[in-house]
Formats: sequence, C-alpha cells, structure tokens
Amino acid sequence: MTQMIHSKYGYEPPEWVQADSRLDKWYKDKRRAKQHGAFSLEKNKEVQHGITCKYSKE
Repeated sequence: MTQMIHSKYGYEPPEWVQADSRLDKWYKDKRRAKQHGAFSLEKNKEVQHGITCKYSKE
C-alpha cells in the first residue's frame, strides 16, 4: 500500500497531493489575473473600438 500523506484535503496518496497543489496554484493564478482585469471583455472591446475609430477617421 502506498504511503498516505496528510494534506489540507485529508489523507491522500502522493500523486493526488501533487495534483492538488498544481490545481491550487493554477486556480490562484487565474483568480489573480481575473482580479487585475486580464479576462475583462469590456476592457478588450474599448481597446478594439479605439483602434477602429482611429483608422476610420484617417
């Protein structure tokens, strides 16, 4: 039987602990990016709208 490791989710095999840590890190990075507006559709529309208006005036 594999050695069980106590993690914040309970006792798990080492492979699951590694997978959990990778998922936690990925979620933390995604949440941080969302807080800074990296996934904001409104922000992207404003940038695209500004560029199209700039070219249409010339």
